[in-house]
Amino acid sequence: MATAVKGAARTAPPLPGPERPRRIRVLSFSQRLSRWDVKVSPYLYISPFFLIFAIVGAFPLVYTAVISFMDWDQIRQSGEFIGVDQYAWILTQPAFWVALRNTFSIFLLSSIPQLILALFLAAVLDRNLRAKTFWRMGVLLPYVVAPVAVGLIFNALFADNSGQVNAWLGMIGIGPIPWHVEPFWSHVAIATMVNYRWIGYNSLILLAAMQAIPRDYYEAATVDGAGAFRQFWSITLPSLKPTLIFVIITSTIGGLQIFEEPRMFDQFGEGGSANQWLTITLYLYNLGWGDWNFGRAAAMAWLLFLIILVIGLVNLFVTQSLVGDDGGRGPKLTRAQRRALRREARARRAGRKELRR
Repeated sequence: MATAVKGAARTAPPLPGPERPRRIRVLSFSQRLSRWDVKVSPYLYISPFFLIFAIVGAFPLVYTAVISFMDWDQIRQSGEFIGVDQYAWILTQPAFWVALRNTFSIFLLSSIPQLILALFLAAVLDRNLRAKTFWRMGVLLPYVVAPVAVGLIFNALFADNSGQVNAWLGMIGIGPIPWHVEPFWSHVAIATMVNYRWIGYNSLILLAAMQAIPRDYYEAATVDGAGAFRQFWSITLPSLKPTLIFVIITSTIGGLQIFEEPRMFDQFGEGGSANQWLTITLYLYNLGWGDWNFGRAAAMAWLLFLIILVIGLVNLFVTQSLVGDDGGRGPKLTRAQRRALRREARARRAGRKELRR
């Protein structure tokens, strides 16, 4: 019994004593400043972008959206709310549908050849050429030229009567083409201007992506007997899918917003006598600064934004189908790439065995 009492006494919890006062840690000013720096400084670093975007990006969008529902007077800076009448008026105008047709026609005539030629130039520049830097800088020179200068030069080249292009066509037995009369030929001429400016720019973007592809893939494909075209089709193109999609999306946005080239294609800058090359942005400019109807111009701007948004969503679905899911696994490897990776793994294992010996 005494033993049990002693054991219970040993296991009994001690009686609560007086609590010791907790020491309050007083932070110095430098320590508090350091804590504030860790918490606040990241937001300060990224705040300039959001401030500038709010001023030059978000505010104009909201302001344009408000004006598009009003009969706006730019001089008095006031207007009357009329709802969707501006949008309804634009959609009932034949010139809008002509401008939409011309915009998509010029976009297709410029973007498809632009992408093909940019791929070809990037593949050529990726080879072991002499004076590679010179050629790579050379393809970028047209992008540096001002769009107005390009428009003036090509306007003279594609003149109907005294243009150099018609002179070259006459040397091979082809009659003069009415570049400023027929809608299709005017679209071809404007698309040529666009391609002249942007092929080199897109070529350098694709070239940078090509140089990031490991050369072991090409060496393994060469050992397996694959030719240059087979290597380009099976290794280069699958590895370029994310970059190609970026180029396609940016070309789509730029192609639907084309303005400088059709504006400078003749001396009047209104899209032709019969709207042969009138684009949506040029029609927007004529509504705003030609007719001084900024409400309709704002409505046109938002219609263009919605069109670009729809095309962008289509490109997004195409991106997901080409690149795969967004799980972070990246593009699917080709057979030559998988074979090269297996060879690298075997070489690493052999190297580790040699080190152990």
